[in-house]
Amino acid sequence: MIKLNRLKRIRQLFLVGAFFLFNKPVFSQGIVEPAAVGFDVEKVDIPHGQIDTITYYSKTVGNNRKAITYTPPGYSKNKKYPVLYLLHGIGGDEKEWLNGGKPQVILDNLYAAGKLEPMIVVMPNGRAMKDDRAIGNIMSKDKVDAFAAFEKDLLNDLIPFIEKKFSVYKDREHRAIAGLSMGGGQSLNFGLGNLQKFAWVGGFSSAPNTKKPEELVPDPEKAKAMLKVLFISCGASDNLIANSERTHHYLIKNNVPHIYFIEPGVHDFKVWKNGLYMFSQLLFKPVDTAAFSKYPVSGAPASTNIGSNKYPQILSDHRVVFNMNAPGAKKVQVDLGKKYDMIKDDAGNWTVTTDSISEGFHYYSLIIDDIPVADPSSKTYYGMGRMASGIEIPFSGGGYYALKDVPHGDIRIQKYYSKVMNAWRQVYIYTPPGYNAQINEKYPVLYILHGGGEDETGWASQGKADLILDNLIAARQATPMLIVMPDANVGAMAFDEGGLKIFEAELKEVLIPLVEKNYRTKSGGMNRALAGLSMGGMHTLYAGLRNTDLFAYLGVFSSGWVVPRQNAIAERQYAFMKTNKDKINTNLKQLWIAMGGKEDIAYNNCQLMVDQFRNLAVNFSYQEYPGGHTWPVWRNNLYNFATLLFK
Repeated sequence: MIKLNRLKRIRQLFLVGAFFLFNKPVFSQGIVEPAAVGFDVEKVDIPHGQIDTITYYSKTVGNNRKAITYTPPGYSKNKKYPVLYLLHGIGGDEKEWLNGGKPQVILDNLYAAGKLEPMIVVMPNGRAMKDDRAIGNIMSKDKVDAFAAFEKDLLNDLIPFIEKKFSVYKDREHRAIAGLSMGGGQSLNFGLGNLQKFAWVGGFSSAPNTKKPEELVPDPEKAKAMLKVLFISCGASDNLIANSERTHHYLIKNNVPHIYFIEPGVHDFKVWKNGLYMFSQLLFKPVDTAAFSKYPVSGAPASTNIGSNKYPQILSDHRVVFNMNAPGAKKVQVDLGKKYDMIKDDAGNWTVTTDSISEGFHYYSLIIDDIPVADPSSKTYYGMGRMASGIEIPFSGGGYYALKDVPHGDIRIQKYYSKVMNAWRQVYIYTPPGYNAQINEKYPVLYILHGGGEDETGWASQGKADLILDNLIAARQATPMLIVMPDANVGAMAFDEGGLKIFEAELKEVLIPLVEKNYRTKSGGMNRALAGLSMGGMHTLYAGLRNTDLFAYLGVFSSGWVVPRQNAIAERQYAFMKTNKDKINTNLKQLWIAMGGKEDIAYNNCQLMVDQFRNLAVNFSYQEYPGGHTWPVWRNNLYNFATLLFK
């Protein structure tokens, strides 16, 4: 009996062990490596799949349509297969992949190497219209609309035809969709929009037809539960990379597992063939989503680069790669918040990769043999008291200053003679969308000031004030308004009261009369706002609080009276505010103060100032946005402040 029980226990342990052995999830390799040389070269000594043309009737279009099919080596009607629908670009048709991408060669080679699950590949014409040829103006509205109409043709006509003609599985877990460029946008739109139909989705260099991320994935939890693989790839130097980036950032923000693979390259078949090579190996087999984030991301050229310059490049973790040729230099550094020593190779190229850089706009300089200079590869901006290079670090929350398909206002440059300064000067003025057409409409005005070492170009260039207002106005979150961006440099420093008084006179005696004479503006303090960052915040405090009959809204960004240098100025202002507290509280609809967190160099001075405001019982509001004393903070300040104005 003892022996029998022991044998029984051994048998139970064996069965338990066998259960875990044979039921443990089996994952494909952690990362699918990019294609090696020869991946798309035909080999004669391996089995080959079959390329055919099929014709199906489309009820959506109302006529017969054609598609190309690839059946794998050894295809048998006695076996069922999964299906990949592979879509072309805006200038192609059902033959584009065949002519430019050699999908049959790529897949044959992968089958021979044992890296691919047998599948049928369908390459349709994604232009769902009666004359679906890629001729004439391929960008005409009817042809572009036909790419969207293909969703109905695909779901209602083509897929049912394929499932009737071929021996295929009919469930979502055995159906994939991918495409290049316009077809990449279609694949993301159709695949993510029909998760009940597709479990595997790939977009290679997806075009601007790609829906906004929040429309693509309105329910991130559902996407997490239903997607097997979401694969997004693009060339680092592709002008359309922004479409992939914004989708990637949204997916990261919402914790949706996906592969984001950026490789060196442009908008061509080199990138798209590699996309097919990698994506196809992930299909219809167990995958480990933990490996998705480990795919390499080649640096994408910064949007602030000039022309086709490849450097600086921004990596996915916001590190920046700099590369420049200076064979005669003895020492080269990059000054981007901190100084980085560059390393020289035998060809005289200097390179360095920085730490991760925070979101938004940053000034930087190259230091060549101890001389700071602007990077000839990047756009330059007036900042730090001189022309300096600038770099834009993208981030998922930057949509409020993105260039979007909304009505846009204009930025005008108005030259004028200042009787206060006895000199010719210029001011930048934003007029909202519709200003030219609505000739009887009058608008309120925001006067907004730059910081020290900058000028009237700051808010228009570094600050993206026009795009921020365009987007807010389009979303009905801000009142249409003019924005006046003057040069607050008046020959005397704002740290001294003399400079503050000069600009106050410039504002009252020259700028406001100039604007109200030459532009259609509403008059009165209730229709004027004054704001500024850093030095401009000091001007706002000085001129704004002394003239609340002229301005009903004041915005002070990253500023405050400097201790101890401006103690005397501050004390005089606090005395004025104490005497005029009731007038200030009555006249001001907003005294809005914002800081870039504790890392903002003006933080401590500002806290001392707002404590005084509290003691004086002067009404104000306060907020912080992390980022220090930088343009990313001030853009966000304008975004929030503008929504409060003229309501």
